[in-house]
Amino acid sequence: MNKKLASLLAAGVVSLAAFSANAADKVTLQLKWVTQAQFAGYYVAKDKGFYEEEGLDVDIKPGGPDIAPPQVIAGGGADVIVDWMPSALATREKGVALVNIAQPFKKSGMMLTCLKESGVKTPEDFKGKTLGVWFFGNEYPFLSWMSQLKIPTDGGPNGVTVLKQGFNVDPLIQKQAACISTMTYNEYWQVIDAGIKPEDLVTFKYEDQGVATLEDGLYVLEDKLKDAAFKEKMVKFVRASMKGWKYAEENPDEAADIVLENDSTGAQTEKHQKRMMGEIAKLTAGSNGALDEADYKRTVQSLLSGGSDPVISKEPEGAWTHEITDEALK
Repeated sequence: MNKKLASLLAAGVVSLAAFSANAADKVTLQLKWVTQAQFAGYYVAKDKGFYEEEGLDVDIKPGGPDIAPPQVIAGGGADVIVDWMPSALATREKGVALVNIAQPFKKSGMMLTCLKESGVKTPEDFKGKTLGVWFFGNEYPFLSWMSQLKIPTDGGPNGVTVLKQGFNVDPLIQKQAACISTMTYNEYWQVIDAGIKPEDLVTFKYEDQGVATLEDGLYVLEDKLKDAAFKEKMVKFVRASMKGWKYAEENPDEAADIVLENDSTGAQTEKHQKRMMGEIAKLTAGSNGALDEADYKRTVQSLLSGGSDPVISKEPEGAWTHEITDEALK
C-alpha cells in the first residue's frame, strides 16, 4: 500500500469516527441528588455502552442540596430529570408542565426513623413530638400523611413540631428530634453506622402506612413532547436506562463499583454504596419502566387528601404518558 493511499484511508477512519461522535444525540439528565447507587441504572447504562448503542451521548449531572431539578429543566439546563412525583405534580400545578415519561422505581424507600426511648410506638405517638422533615419538595409526602392522620404540623400537645432537617441524621443522633426522615437505602444506615442499634429504633415506612407516593421517576417538559425528534430521543434514553437498571439489579456489586468510579467527590464508600444498591434493587424490582396507573392514582389521592392545605388542589391532567415506554418496551 502506498503512502498516499494509506494516508487517505487513515483520514477516512478519522472522519468516520468524527462523524459518529457528531451523530450521537446529546441528552442531559439532571439527578435529584448526588452521585450514589440511587441512580445506578443511569451510570450503568453509560458505563456498559447501552446509551452509545442507542446513538446517545448522555451527560449525567449530579444534584445536591442547592439543586432543584424542576428549576434546572425549566431553565433549559436539562432534557430530562429524576424527581419524586409529589414534587413534580406540585411543580406542574405551579406552572412548570412536567410530564412523567417513565417510572423505574416501583416502591417507596421513604420512612420516619425514631428513637425507641422517645416513646414513639405508633403514629398516634407522634403528637407532641419534634419530627425531622426534609424540604425542597421532599416534604409533600410527610405533610400529606400528617393531614390524613389529622395531626397538625404547627406544634402543640396534639400536633407535631416540624424540624427542617438537613440532608443528614444529626437531629436524631443529637436527640433534637424524636424521629427523622430517612430512606431505606441511605440515611437509615447512617444512623446505624453512627452507633445506634436497630433494636433501639422504631421505623415507619410510608409504604407500610398506605401513604407511599411514587419516587424517582423520569420527567420532561410537556412542550418538548410535541417534537417528534425529541420523543424518539427519549424512547432511546428510556430503553437504555431500563436496560441499565435491570443490569444493576442483577449485578448489584458491579453497579455499586460503577457508581463509585463516577463519584468525583470521593465522598462515597464501597461499603455504603454496595449496601445501598442492595436496597435500591428492592425498589426498582417489578418495574419495566412503564408507569403503573394504579400507583399514579394512589399518589394523586394521597396528595389531594391534605385537608385544608393539600399538596395539590385538583386532579392533574396530562401529567404522565405511556407514549415513550410503549415504544421503548417493544
